[in-house]
Amino acid sequence: MNSARRTLLVLGFLVALGPFTVDLYIPAFPLVQADFGTSAAAVQFTLTATTIGFALGQLAIGPWSDSIGRRRPLLVATALHVVGSLGVAAAPTVEVMLVFRLLQGAGAAGSGVVALAMVRDLFDDALFVRMAARLAVVSGLAPVVAPFAGSLMLSHMPWRGLFVCIALYGSAVLAVTALLIRETAPPVRRAEAALGRYRVLVTDRGFVGAALAGGLLVSSVFTYMSSSSFLFQDTYGLSAQRYSLVFAANAVGFVIGAQTSARLVTRIGPRRLLRSVLPALAVLGFTLLLVAFAGENVVAVTLVTALYFLLAGAVGPCLQVIGMAPHAERAGTAAALMGAANFGLAGATAPVAGLLGVGSIGPIGLVMGLTMTVAVVVFLVSARDRRETRVAAHD
Repeated sequence: MNSARRTLLVLGFLVALGPFTVDLYIPAFPLVQADFGTSAAAVQFTLTATTIGFALGQLAIGPWSDSIGRRRPLLVATALHVVGSLGVAAAPTVEVMLVFRLLQGAGAAGSGVVALAMVRDLFDDALFVRMAARLAVVSGLAPVVAPFAGSLMLSHMPWRGLFVCIALYGSAVLAVTALLIRETAPPVRRAEAALGRYRVLVTDRGFVGAALAGGLLVSSVFTYMSSSSFLFQDTYGLSAQRYSLVFAANAVGFVIGAQTSARLVTRIGPRRLLRSVLPALAVLGFTLLLVAFAGENVVAVTLVTALYFLLAGAVGPCLQVIGMAPHAERAGTAAALMGAANFGLAGATAPVAGLLGVGSIGPIGLVMGLTMTVAVVVFLVSARDRRETRVAAHD
């Protein structure tokens, strides 16, 4: 195995930190609520705190990795994630848990933003799209494994034990990273000032459109994720294990969508693909609202959300091409801004459905449909009069 492929393998384990941080404890939401004697909305805010941490961490770590290289920020961020995980495990109140979830998210941000920047350092053009799509497989499979593993673990340990396990996983990944990961950012790319990098990116209409559309997509997904545990277990009466199977179907669809999109992008271009996929996502969101009016059929909800995640997975490679491919020399900052938009908007949107009520799929579908409608408008405005971005396919 050559050095680039070995680095990609280790980066895959690093990328999994983020989904495990979010998804492992989702089946435990009702337990966390009972333990702290708090509301469902308060428990959902622990997920919001994590997404805010992701956003802030990426804004700090991305430009830092462009300035001094990728390796040191990656190690520092992963260590911060371990500390945050242990803090959550020991939190005496939901307020303290919120603080450590923020730190946990900030640490996990390093694994995501630096990993994607390293892939951009190592691979160009079509290879970048393919390798980024392989990381998306990890991002998709980790949510399959995490809720199911979390449900099984909850039958043998309290919910706090989940975060001890996350800390152990983070510690193992930190050790492997320290031993195997070498610097990937060429020194010549590190001279540009952070403000200069940000200025170039925020004046690129295509980049801004990709970042905002991605943030709105993640917002819709997090709206579903933060409410689905209460919906399927409390309203529909599914066990934690059966709920994990529903979640797994969604994640498998996401993986299939990402891999299919990575191949289509090289043939028809990302904007052409998004012109079909983004409106379809808006329609599926509002379809969930119609399902609620039709009687809350759990099979119908599962089928619609599985299709939604299939198309959501197809969006990622498209946005990566539009947003990152033209900015190899500032890949860390580009990944940071896109990630901050993703998790910042998600953190603001995820509790909305909880405030409207998690006893029905209706409020969830309404928020998902509205966010994707806005994403369609943002995409059309940012893509106006721009030439199609294409990536030449090659071996």
